[in-house]
Amino acid sequence: MRRALDRLYDAAAWAAAFFMVGVLVMVLASVLGRLLGFNLRGSDAYAGYSMAAAAFLALAHTLKRGEHIRVNLFLERFGPRVSRALELWSHAAGSAFCVVLAVFCVRLVWQSHAFNDVSQGNDATPLWIPQIAMAAGAIVLAVAMIDDFVLHIRRRHPRASAAARAELKLME
Repeated sequence: MRRALDRLYDAAAWAAAFFMVGVLVMVLASVLGRLLGFNLRGSDAYAGYSMAAAAFLALAHTLKRGEHIRVNLFLERFGPRVSRALELWSHAAGSAFCVVLAVFCVRLVWQSHAFNDVSQGNDATPLWIPQIAMAAGAIVLAVAMIDDFVLHIRRRHPRASAAARAELKLME
């Protein structure tokens, strides 16, 4: 199971990298178009869609690598028990938030498809298409956050706070 989850997070990160390259291609195409005297319609919109996709798809991988902002100084001021309780509470709240975010992102994609919502630009892209990457990123983030929460509950998280490790030593 661990290997499958890690592959999921890595796949999302590779997809984010792909969309970052997409941002570069769209911006370069737009710049070259201006220099050479032609207009590439929708390039700004597609650069924005790619940027949003890259941001959402990279969230889970960033979380699992420990790169999200944490308040370790705050957690380490308390004893091991309080620090662990705060860590568990923050992971439970984060998991709930991520699940709600994923549900509403999926709902947004469904509503955009049902209402035939299209972009306001001259490209008239059906909005559900670029929103799929956002919803996929939110779903993978929710899975990653729940994964972290379960690892903290089982005391197997590799980046557990020093206070939690100290509490383990006290209990042994």
